[in-house]
Amino acid sequence: MSFFGRGSRNQQRTFRPKKSAPSGNKGMQLKRHIDATLGSGNLREAVRLPIGEDLNEWLAVNTVDFFNQVNILYGTLMEFCTPATCPTMSAGPSYEYRWADGAKIKRPIEVSAPKYVEYLMDWIETQLDEETIFPQKLGAPFPPNFRDVVKTIFKRLFRVYAHIYHSHFQMIVKLKEEAHLNTCFKHFTLFTLEFRLIDRAELAPLNELIEPIILGY
Repeated sequence: MSFFGRGSRNQQRTFRPKKSAPSGNKGMQLKRHIDATLGSGNLREAVRLPIGEDLNEWLAVNTVDFFNQVNILYGTLMEFCTPATCPTMSAGPSYEYRWADGAKIKRPIEVSAPKYVEYLMDWIETQLDEETIFPQKLGAPFPPNFRDVVKTIFKRLFRVYAHIYHSHFQMIVKLKEEAHLNTCFKHFTLFTLEFRLIDRAELAPLNELIEPIILGY
């Protein structure tokens, strides 16, 4: 199945073109379902697996969608999130994230927040473009470790949200984007809860935001 196109990368490495699903396939049908349910304002309904649909297909389409959301949100902050302002990738004083991809960088290294996000978006895009992980042809099988890959992507995307809230929320308010950020994060959180994609310990940096979402879930 083909969930998204392979558009060329933007000159700015971290902020890149949105990935989208070509028309006429299962991925596009599921994307329309997401957009329709989101448009109704019912986020709980938007995250549920549609009746009769394949779970892996649903996870794949939503993974692309959440990648696009985080990419766009962070892109609005690029001029404010710099190696000088954010020398480490952190979520407050108690949480610091180091980068490793298990291939080019096997041991976790300390990098600035913008460098971490650049590494992360490059890594996610590599996963999305790898046909043995995210199949491009209709009916092609997903790999046995597909859910593990998705969980790693979501865990790392959460870290970008955590950094934005802890280091750049005042700027988000100044840009009048807090309502959009909060809606995107609630959608992301409800999806991770629905399919148990992130361990609770990993969510600790944003517990104060997540607890009300859990209570209302």
